[in-house]
Amino acid sequence: MSKIQMKTPLVELDGDEMTRVLWPLIKEKLIEPFVDLKTEYYDLGIKKRDETDDQITIDAAKAIKKYGVGVKNATITPNQERVEEYGLKKQWKSPNGTIRAMLDGTVFRKPILVKNIEPAVKSWKKPIAVGRHAYGDVYKNAEIKTKTGGRAEIVFTDTKGNEIRETIMELTGPGVIQGMHNTNASISSFARACFDYSLEETVDCWFATKDTISKKYDQTFKNIFEEIFEKEYKNKFKTAGISYFYTLIDDVVARMMKTEGGMLWACKNYDGDVMSDMVASAFGSLAMMSSVLVSPNGYFEYEAAHGTVQRHYYKYLNGEKTSTNAVALIFAWTGALKKRGELDDLPELSLFSDKLEKIIIDTIEDGYMTGDLAAICHPPAKKVLDSTQFLDTLAQRLKEVL
Repeated sequence: MSKIQMKTPLVELDGDEMTRVLWPLIKEKLIEPFVDLKTEYYDLGIKKRDETDDQITIDAAKAIKKYGVGVKNATITPNQERVEEYGLKKQWKSPNGTIRAMLDGTVFRKPILVKNIEPAVKSWKKPIAVGRHAYGDVYKNAEIKTKTGGRAEIVFTDTKGNEIRETIMELTGPGVIQGMHNTNASISSFARACFDYSLEETVDCWFATKDTISKKYDQTFKNIFEEIFEKEYKNKFKTAGISYFYTLIDDVVARMMKTEGGMLWACKNYDGDVMSDMVASAFGSLAMMSSVLVSPNGYFEYEAAHGTVQRHYYKYLNGEKTSTNAVALIFAWTGALKKRGELDDLPELSLFSDKLEKIIIDTIEDGYMTGDLAAICHPPAKKVLDSTQFLDTLAQRLKEVL
């Protein structure tokens, strides 16, 4: 068969450690034999980000704005230990946070379900999608570490020079201070994205904050969601037979443990970071979750929702074989190719992506999988595959289908 021809490049954002090892293998074995792959490549590995003072991350986000669709590998967000390990200039901010701040929008994450792995939460029967606000909060913050006591204040100066000043705390000794922000415009686009997702998937939308404690910041989220729902979505939800439900974040966590699933869980930025990992792990594995950033400006960035698999990378460096699960990485590629096909009117590209995703599910359900899934599947795996064997198995099945 001839290769599928692409019209517009994907913006390809490479990453770090074990996921960086798997990234080119996925292209080589599962995509390039069937697709004339066109990408604009950006190396977001920690060394290149350090070398360019993180300018390459900004350039990559600009490229997604230009071309509309990006696909991102997992990347290191360095702490002090990583600074020393890689000899970095500083603790660079999260590249995901930088990109999301530039693109705005909402990250939708959904577990990839297979029949032979039961969720750890026994009541869960249907996938729980997490809609994570992708702007602001701690990912675009300012921090101060004080060496002495003193007055901690928050100050806002409007465009006319008028000042609002609030005292946070009179510190009696050394401490830490953090300031974060959000915007009404971004919160509004977050709300609409979640409501639109619920309508498209015909699922209830649950949203939670801690507005009883955060009476301005979190309450603004609550109020904007309610206003937009009442004015724009209430009748649409009624017609679709779905509902919007708001409660406190601690209450929704408790309730979630006793549901069958099958809803969209809308979360503020940090809440979504934590809860999406919990949902993914409870459904099976962090490597079994799709993730896409949907920007209100029409940009899409598909990514692996997990980290760089550091422990496996060290084994790889020692010459050991690893059984790293590449499913989320592959789904990042299939999601991006599917969206590129949709935007460029290339149904054959979207169909290819659908077939590859089905082959992945079928292969795992047939009993051929990596070690993380073999440890929790029932019935037992027929064969536990290392990283390369798993990709080779998928490649062979894909050739047979195509």
